[in-house]
Amino acid sequence: MSEVHVMDHPLIQHKISYIRREDVGTKEFREVISEIASLMCYEATRDLKLQDVTIKTPICEMVGKELTGKKLAVVPILRAGLGMVDGMLSLIPAAKVGHIGLYRDPETLEPVEYYCKLPADCSEREVFVVDPMLATGGSSAAAIQMLKDKGVKHIRFMCILAAPEGVKKMQEAHPDVDMYIGALDDHLNDHGYIVPGLGDAGDRIFGTK
Repeated sequence: MSEVHVMDHPLIQHKISYIRREDVGTKEFREVISEIASLMCYEATRDLKLQDVTIKTPICEMVGKELTGKKLAVVPILRAGLGMVDGMLSLIPAAKVGHIGLYRDPETLEPVEYYCKLPADCSEREVFVVDPMLATGGSSAAAIQMLKDKGVKHIRFMCILAAPEGVKKMQEAHPDVDMYIGALDDHLNDHGYIVPGLGDAGDRIFGTK
């Protein structure tokens, strides 16, 4: 079964509480989403492998550490996932970026694919799929399945808010994908929104209603 990491870092908790407020405007919301993504990226990359490397400082030679193994990729689920990309790239600027476009059918609440563009070597990378909200889990599970169908084997999922229903769906669909969650909320309402949540993340990031 996949591991579920719910972030307990005080800065992450503080910033999530801030963006939940309905009076936070688009500019601030977008900026803080990016900051949260950076902090979560820092936590989610804690177990990346290191190797020894000989370097020369202005004083002498020494053996330091550098990342080894698979290179990284960030794949946001459009459109709200875009809000997390810059924050992650600020820490891992060499990562490549792919995009998966899904929308949720308002009648069935099932995900419908409309776009998929990935780095050519995505199957050889450690891929972080990002979306601010894990609600029903349908879109995230579908996006990860799309990646697996294209040969991607090493996938992690990162979201800022999650509902228990979405976590359960993801664990059932993809027991091999670890999840990194900013805050685990209470439940979904009848419209498929996370409660207490923060509303529609895409609308709040891009200023649309």
